[in-house]
Amino acid sequence: MRFHVRWPDGRQEACYSPSLVVKDFLTPGESYALDDFVEKSRTALNIASERVREKYGFACSSAMDQLARIEAAAKRQVPGGRVTVESFES
Repeated sequence: MRFHVRWPDGRQEACYSPSLVVKDFLTPGESYALDDFVEKSRTALNIASERVREKYGFACSSAMDQLARIEAAAKRQVPGGRVTVESFES
């Protein structure tokens, strides 16, 4: 699935998760403090990666790559900004 976000600087990004677990942590239309968004994404993507490990015997590198992109993008933002989750796409 993909979750579409808008960063505090206005840039939009489609983020990937191998699992729908992201829906347990993020809500379309909601905005999150930058640090809160990163933490929720980290938790969800780690759970998603572990679900892949349980099913296939190896972690999901795509989930970990996405997490790295989220963490890098967050470092480029102005502290105190908010990230808006715009939509989910299955």
